[in-house]
Amino acid sequence: MLKNISPVISPELLKILMEMGHGDELVIGDGNFPAASNAQRLVRLDGHGVPVILDAVLQLFPLDQYVEKPASLMEVVPGDDTKPVIWEDYRKILSKYEPNFTDFEYVERFEFYERAKKAYGIVATGETALYANIIIKKGVVI
Repeated sequence: MLKNISPVISPELLKILMEMGHGDELVIGDGNFPAASNAQRLVRLDGHGVPVILDAVLQLFPLDQYVEKPASLMEVVPGDDTKPVIWEDYRKILSKYEPNFTDFEYVERFEFYERAKKAYGIVATGETALYANIIIKKGVVI
């Protein structure tokens, strides 16, 4: 246990966050996301939802200030009338840590999977909300 680090951050996740450099990406996937088959480095946090993990990670992890949209969401598949209300939770969390945050990049489902394969790490969660997958790009620690 360490002071000032959320207990949601496991030792494996802390190691990955420390190893990541500027521009590396981290995927936090919902419970339906094919994390194990896409991950170069996989961290399982099945007992937690994405918002709790996102909040804990952003306490330690600056977003890339040199790209227009350092946070990406899997867009809703055409014809699916799901409205992901969890995205508003993400917007509030990102705005709390990144005052200049404006909007997400929306990525088509299979393009999102391809990008996830190239991500530095993937966090598998127990999140039950649909379309709750998010990619965040690490910035420079100053």
